[in-house]
Amino acid sequence: MKHYRILNLGLMAILVISAAFIGGCVPAEEGEGGGIASYVPIIILVLLMIAMFYFFMIRPVRQREQKHDEFVQELQKGDKVITAGGMHGEVDRIDEDSIVLIVESGAKIRVSKGGVLSRPEQ
Repeated sequence: MKHYRILNLGLMAILVISAAFIGGCVPAEEGEGGGIASYVPIIILVLLMIAMFYFFMIRPVRQREQKHDEFVQELQKGDKVITAGGMHGEVDRIDEDSIVLIVESGAKIRVSKGGVLSRPEQ
């Protein structure tokens, strides 16, 4: 929920800033070529939208992926984990692209490294 509030505040800020720029734009009089200066508010608005998109959409996803990759690299035999499907198990073996888990019944299952989400809270 916190991210949605920040996103809403960011979108409102973009609207206010764009309204201020657009409201301050005066059309060029006849015979005057506005040149690039007439496009500055639009360019600034587009740059702000790109920055907002990056900081609220792309960057958090990359940070989560990086944390998950670090988590998977730190796993060792005997660690207890929870998979994306909600299965609890203990790491038996770590291969190049998968992990073998031992579940409560003693059965061994193989899951992809991306399928291991977290450690159970102790």
